[in-house]
Amino acid sequence: MTNESGKVYLVGAGPGDPSLITLRGFRLLQRADVVFYDYLVDPVVLNHAGLLGENLGQRDLICLGRHGEGRILTQEEINQQMVAAASAGKMVVRLKGGDPAIFGRTVEEIAALEQAGLSYEVVPGVTSGLAAGSYSGIPLTHRDVASCVALVTGQEREGKAGNAIDLSSLAKFPGTLVFYMGVTTAGDWSRRLIDHGKAESTPAAVVRHCSFADQQVLRTTLGELGTFLSKHKLRPPAIIIVGDVVAAASGNPWFSIAQQQLDRPLFGKTVLVTRPKHQASDLTVKLHEKGAIVSCQPAIQIEPPSEWGLVDQAIENLASFDWLVFSSANGVKYFFDRMLATGRDLRHLAGCQFATIGPATAAALKEYCLHADLQPSEYRAEALAQELAPLSKGKRVLLLRASRGREVLAELLTAAGTDVSQVVVYQSNNVLEPSNHILNNLRAGKIDWITVTSSAIARSLVQMFGDELRKAKLAAISPLTAEVLSEAGYPAGVVAGEYTTDGLLLAIVENETAP
Repeated sequence: MTNESGKVYLVGAGPGDPSLITLRGFRLLQRADVVFYDYLVDPVVLNHAGLLGENLGQRDLICLGRHGEGRILTQEEINQQMVAAASAGKMVVRLKGGDPAIFGRTVEEIAALEQAGLSYEVVPGVTSGLAAGSYSGIPLTHRDVASCVALVTGQEREGKAGNAIDLSSLAKFPGTLVFYMGVTTAGDWSRRLIDHGKAESTPAAVVRHCSFADQQVLRTTLGELGTFLSKHKLRPPAIIIVGDVVAAASGNPWFSIAQQQLDRPLFGKTVLVTRPKHQASDLTVKLHEKGAIVSCQPAIQIEPPSEWGLVDQAIENLASFDWLVFSSANGVKYFFDRMLATGRDLRHLAGCQFATIGPATAAALKEYCLHADLQPSEYRAEALAQELAPLSKGKRVLLLRASRGREVLAELLTAAGTDVSQVVVYQSNNVLEPSNHILNNLRAGKIDWITVTSSAIARSLVQMFGDELRKAKLAAISPLTAEVLSEAGYPAGVVAGEYTTDGLLLAIVENETAP
């Protein structure tokens, strides 16, 4: 675990875009034992919590409720769970959208922590109200028309003691009004502002899904605001900006759809990444950089073997093997972690050469300060066997593999005169049920692409989603993966030319930008 146990960090995740979290927040997520997160936090941010792969199984990611998917936890329940986790000696991150101190009920959570005698830290985030100005091109302050800003809630707590929002004073406020959580009540508070003297013609803007690729910026006036929201059927989350600064906005904001589509070719496209949790981050970051809205739904989960006996036996006899052959990065990790855990080190590999199926596997090998002696020019088992066979004829080869997969590599090497041994160093199991959120989005046609990065993932996706897969385009990492999809009746929309995640990303981009 960590050396900062028994402490709670109240962290702001920012307005939406997962790259807008602070460096401090990012580093805390890397070390956390438990993460309690709001449903509005982008799932890509949560991938940061799995960056330390060796601790992945020890981490708890707990969603505090999503509208339409089960019950949303009460504030009292959230407080109790945070206190219990920290009291058990765990390092806890309470991840909130925006900034914890802006309409985040942080005061109540701090009170619970102080009452329990627990240490805590508040880590600021970019609040949505300020980000809405930057991302919409609307300057919340302007030297000619607004020298101050008021952040206002559109929803007061029921039974609140003391005075409610003084809309008569806000109507006279000589600056910009920024309303949070104000969509459903806009008809009421806009009318009351007008009744207290605010001009009906005051410009207003609604910024919905701020900083996301599907961000909307819609302009109206204070007098038309309630009717405007009803007409366009706009729903939260959204920030409403009221004031003369709306009229002073740039006519060509940097985050406009047209500009982003030029700079980021997947802007506005939703891509579902289906790799295991601990392997999803690299691809999600690359997709995000291209402008995609990224969702994650692992199709398989990677776990240690059910027992280590055969692996330990192979490690004991490493000196008898001439080649160690790895067909995945997972195989590299599980084998070497087990070798080190049994008290051995790299000196036990002095007589071995290493073969990897592709660059990702070779990169995993480099993390243990080892270089591949052989990597085929084409990243598939047949090519690896063809290039390794002349070098391994009459020698002993150990294949470190998953619990399932093709036998072609072992069969071809054996046929070429190689003495082949195989050992399962990790389990690959299907994820049987997708999240309701992902399934509903797929059914509604809200997912444009599904990435398929192995044959095992292809089979699991068919089992998990069935005919719902036809509602999105499938991107296969190799012809073999595409063949598995095709045989199941779900042909791939694109197939990577280079059998890597970079090749897969390029295939999607080329498809989207083709004339």
